[in-house]
Amino acid sequence: MNYALHCKELHEKEPLPEEPVIFMMPDSALLKDGKPFFLPDFSSQMEHETELVVRISRLGKHISPRFAHRYYDAVTVGIDFTARDLQKKLRAEGKPWELCKSFDNAAAIGRWMPLQEGQDIQQLHFRLDIDGETRQQGFTGDMLYSVDHIIAYVSKFCTLKMGDMIFTGTPAGVGAVAIGNHLEGFLEEEKVLDFYIR
Repeated sequence: MNYALHCKELHEKEPLPEEPVIFMMPDSALLKDGKPFFLPDFSSQMEHETELVVRISRLGKHISPRFAHRYYDAVTVGIDFTARDLQKKLRAEGKPWELCKSFDNAAAIGRWMPLQEGQDIQQLHFRLDIDGETRQQGFTGDMLYSVDHIIAYVSKFCTLKMGDMIFTGTPAGVGAVAIGNHLEGFLEEEKVLDFYIR
């Protein structure tokens, strides 16, 4: 919930979050190297959420926002697969979201792109194409909470370790995926993610 238009498309009657909305994923949620995503049998409404993903490069706790840029070294595009039907049920019951977002292979990640010295992480464009058609487009300058703010916030609660990854929220345009779909993720005009739904 880090882009206003996405908050509006899914939670129109709710106010924008007053602080970052965080949930955790285990390493078993990772899907990488272009491997296919197999639709699980516990959901009939699986949706894509395209996000900029940041790779943590050093150990950190209680990180100040002004120093947060020292704690990541690369970015990519990822898909936070969400079992939307299960999420609606869990939200209605006031339960945590993890089951609908942190299941095996729910977090697809692309090829890492090293950040160049002086590059502004809040000036990046990214998008998702499905079967050759653009479905989601994002610009990191539209985030409600910047990457550095998110890192500072999370590090108040959890020690960040080298290799940790932070998905930074999805822009508007989330939608369903189906067997046979070809997903391609782009960072600026560089294709970093390429896989199929099975």
